Amino acid sequence: MILKRFYDEKLAQASYLIGCAATGDALVVDPNRDVEQYVRAAAAEGVRVTHVTETHIHADFVSGARELAERTGAKLHLSDEGGEDWRYAFAEASGAVLLRDGDTFRVGNVRIDVLHTPGHTPEHLSFLVTDTAAADVPMGVLTGDFVFVGDVGRPDLLEKAAGVEGTMEAGARTLFRSLQEFRERPDYLQVWPGHGAGSACGKGLSAVPHSTVGYERRFNWGLSADDEEGFVRAVLAGQPEPPRYFAEMKRINREGPRVLGGMPRPPRLEDARLAELLEEGALVVDTRRAADFAAGHVPGTLGIPLNRSFTTWAGWLVPYDRDFYLILDDADPASVDEAVRDLAMIGLDRVAGWFGAGAVDARAAAGGGLQSTPRITSPELAERMRDGSVAVLDVRGAAEWEAGHLPGVGNVPLGYLADRLAEIPRDRPLVVHCQSGMRSAIAAGLLQAKGFTNVIDLAGGYADWKAGGHPTERGGRDELPEVP
Repeated sequence: MILKRFYDEKLAQASYLIGCAATGDALVVDPNRDVEQYVRAAAAEGVRVTHVTETHIHADFVSGARELAERTGAKLHLSDEGGEDWRYAFAEASGAVLLRDGDTFRVGNVRIDVLHTPGHTPEHLSFLVTDTAAADVPMGVLTGDFVFVGDVGRPDLLEKAAGVEGTMEAGARTLFRSLQEFRERPDYLQVWPGHGAGSACGKGLSAVPHSTVGYERRFNWGLSADDEEGFVRAVLAGQPEPPRYFAEMKRINREGPRVLGGMPRPPRLEDARLAELLEEGALVVDTRRAADFAAGHVPGTLGIPLNRSFTTWAGWLVPYDRDFYLILDDADPASVDEAVRDLAMIGLDRVAGWFGAGAVDARAAAGGGLQSTPRITSPELAERMRDGSVAVLDVRGAAEWEAGHLPGVGNVPLGYLADRLAEIPRDRPLVVHCQSGMRSAIAAGLLQAKGFTNVIDLAGGYADWKAGGHPTERGGRDELPEVP
């Protein structure tokens, strides 16, 4: 049996190729939209992709299952669990095999047994994998977003991200029952999850790529829980804010993602077009490093650095219903393909063109003027807070704010900032901060693009403030102060 794991760092997402060397057949589980990587890997292993499946209707990336099946001629296998509302709308037209609990299918000499493991979502499946050429019991289980290393799938996304009211507690109780069944599996059974550290599909995922049922039973808080009421409280508490694009992903993946036929490559535009587009109200995303953006950027542009968090914040802040443009560091030729791929992974396909970093310099040379973002140190901020000459805004997540924050400082998480501009004062300088400075740099640029003229970024963020011995407060969401 061949087993190959693929891991996308920016999505914190794992997919798997399972192949039979004897027959040349292969299955891909939970493919993302970059399907060429699976085709190449199969060829390198001397197998062909004959089966494609996924554990559930994903909310955090556009599924590549439909695209990969069309690309290779493989047979789609999709969940038929969860009721009518959770069935794939494109399954029949795609000729998919529908899977239910207890079903079995073969990939050459590899047997795949289907388990219905609801809780994260109603239709969620896990797959037991048995190499029948060598064994008569399963080697491992592909758990998707059901069981992670060190954590379990969150049951609140349907309500918080997709707007399905009243599903959080019911999902948590269903998840508890699924976990009680899962923990009875043999200790030796390997656990191959669908996500790792950094995913918003849980709150404490490990960076370790795989585990065993026995280890997770001992050290995974969700699998070791015996009390249902306590589990429900724990699994719903402290979950990170689900990115805004999760609801869009759920819709796209249920209805059927558009088949790309390869990653698109938008045209490079002349530098002079940048001013024209901004004048017309176009959205332009500057993907240069945060320090470069802060030092000088074209007014009206939104800064989202092309780093590990680019996909997340683009999904939060870039709308799906309009064309947009990119500014890229063209000193790196790969940056264009990287940015377009990252955006396509979450369905942001409307990149109408891109500019090199020289467009920013050209703007300055033409006398158009650039905007910068000043910074302030923690001691300087403490002094200005004492005399009341600045307002301060914390743009971290709610759970981070509750664990500790600057005295009297309110919280608007970065992802919700554009929706809550009316709450934010404009009558004095505004200092924004996050934990270390990455999110606050994006927040400062967003506020400037929205017309805030005196925005300052706290160097080093909350971590630097706390390390400097400055006072902090703790408090629950019920004690949230007004944004000062």
